[in-house]
Amino acid sequence: MKKIDTKLWLDFRVGDLFETLKGGKQVPTGASISKIDLKENGSTPRITVSGINNGIIGYFDYTGKPTENYRVYDNFISVSFLGTVFYHCGEASLDMKVHCLKPINITLNQYTGQYLVSAIKSSLRQSSYADQISSTVLPDLTIKLPATSNRQPHWLFMEEYMKQIEERVKQDISLIIKVLGGGSESRVKIDTTSWKRFHLYDDDLFTIDSGTKLDKVKMHCNNPKINFVGRSNVNNGVTDFIDEIEGIKPYNAGNMTISLGGEYLGSCFIQEKPFYTSQNVNVLVPKHPISDYCKRFIATMIFREGRQRYKAFINELNRHMRTDFSILLPVTSSGRPDWNYMDEFMRLIEQKVMISFNSLNLVAS
Repeated sequence: MKKIDTKLWLDFRVGDLFETLKGGKQVPTGASISKIDLKENGSTPRITVSGINNGIIGYFDYTGKPTENYRVYDNFISVSFLGTVFYHCGEASLDMKVHCLKPINITLNQYTGQYLVSAIKSSLRQSSYADQISSTVLPDLTIKLPATSNRQPHWLFMEEYMKQIEERVKQDISLIIKVLGGGSESRVKIDTTSWKRFHLYDDDLFTIDSGTKLDKVKMHCNNPKINFVGRSNVNNGVTDFIDEIEGIKPYNAGNMTISLGGEYLGSCFIQEKPFYTSQNVNVLVPKHPISDYCKRFIATMIFREGRQRYKAFINELNRHMRTDFSILLPVTSSGRPDWNYMDEFMRLIEQKVMISFNSLNLVAS
């Protein structure tokens, strides 16, 4: 797909494109509802600040007394105070600190909706709002969009562009399936019945450190040398590159980090360079030498366990890491972690991925 010329694109204020309240000073937002008033297995999705499953925590029917706090919106974009952004084609109720962006004088579809989601995310990443995106700051956020000759958003361009992206993704998925020799049915299920649960602090695994717990106000970027790891699931969790802070020794490369809460709960990475951490990021320091392949295996199991058994903002990892948080690992006949199995397994995964990428490159060329 050729590079898009954005020279004629324009910046649009959220407050000019979307419905607002109180004279344009804020966008509509959700509110807290008592759990006893929400009947599970209902028909209306409930949107929270979660970063997965479109923010949907479940489907409910409201059974309480009439109240303005139970707010349902239709065909809109949700933006949480943490910066999670999703398009919702139907009705949904919003939890507290989740805001509604509903365009004025136009009905969204899956293509224009998803385009706006990407544009809004891009603007938020470049803004100074960090993770305090309130309903009153959103009206002044600007998003860059393709424009028509009369300086209005070019909705048709957005729709056609996203249709092209959709078709390209379908082709790529088909190609990957072809290269791998079939669909999901070709995968071999791993028998984990003989595996054993380990706490991360067990003798064979890690020392759990609380991290440096730095805030951005303490950082400077005049002579950056040190990675800063936050609660993120991209770029190995590295969210900034900062100056070394006098009196605070960075953690060594090779240690692992784990996000204890928020939308990226359980995200775990090997750090390739010395680093500091933000709040709610623990550091796992191996008690014995462990290969990077084994660390990747463990990181995957940590993320899987965190997603399956814990929940952002409700039951996070903070109070479990040094007590009952555990992961399944393959074991030897003596009941110790089977490091050889983990190492070989991840090497095979790496080889398969490299073969797939090389095959894709040959087909694409």
